[in-house]
Amino acid sequence: MTTRTVDTTHELAAFLRTRRERLDPRDFGLPSRRQARRTPGLRREEVAELAGVSTDYVVRLEQGRGLRPSADVVEALARALRLAPDERAYLFNLAQQRPRNADKAATTAAPQLARLVADLSPLPAMLMNHRYDILAWNSEMARLLLDFGTLPPSQRNAMWLCLMHPEIREFYVDRERVVREGIAHLRAAWAAHPQDQELTDRITGFATADEEFARLWAERDINVNGRGSKVLRHPDLGVIAVDFEVLVPLQDPDQRLVIYRAADAESQSALDRL
Repeated sequence: MTTRTVDTTHELAAFLRTRRERLDPRDFGLPSRRQARRTPGLRREEVAELAGVSTDYVVRLEQGRGLRPSADVVEALARALRLAPDERAYLFNLAQQRPRNADKAATTAAPQLARLVADLSPLPAMLMNHRYDILAWNSEMARLLLDFGTLPPSQRNAMWLCLMHPEIREFYVDRERVVREGIAHLRAAWAAHPQDQELTDRITGFATADEEFARLWAERDINVNGRGSKVLRHPDLGVIAVDFEVLVPLQDPDQRLVIYRAADAESQSALDRL
């Protein structure tokens, strides 16, 4: 069979049907005797009751009649069908809806990623979420930028540090470009997470406290920089040029792994001295 472009209506119908048929009625306290059930899995009316929708609605979905369920209905169907996280995401994609928790920010580093950050030594590395909160870092990053452990959690935010911290404000040689790119990235994150009230409140606070942020935010530039370069003014080592790479783990898509590398031989020598 050759699979071409996705017919989401047809695939949504087939996916719901196959997942319903894979369920064991005994897991729901329902009879499973052959004479009582002509087809495998749960009946449509049973799924409808579990999801809080009408049987006719489930029938029409499984027959591919062009319905587009709301995010709430998709969530209810995912719970009723006991979908795994990847299956749930697939169902939301087919329905062209956003999960309700899509805007929830990671507040702690995934243990595996925290270990990876440490293992990347001697490369300076850190882990952030979509709000620019710094969740984990290795000793090289702490020596290069700042010992984030000395800050209260509310200040472990890359944008806050760049705007408000007296040392970091002067840390970047081309500070305006760094701030402009950071704000353009933050605006993209804000649009991608419209229900993240904490992010919205933080942006409001930045705009109120910092005229430069307010001016650049109003320009509505959008730029998601996953790769680039920065020139740093280190208090002990002098000017250091670094290239950075931002990686997004598939298993934890709200966490961003940021890795710095020296951009030239002199900068590498400086990083070695850290």
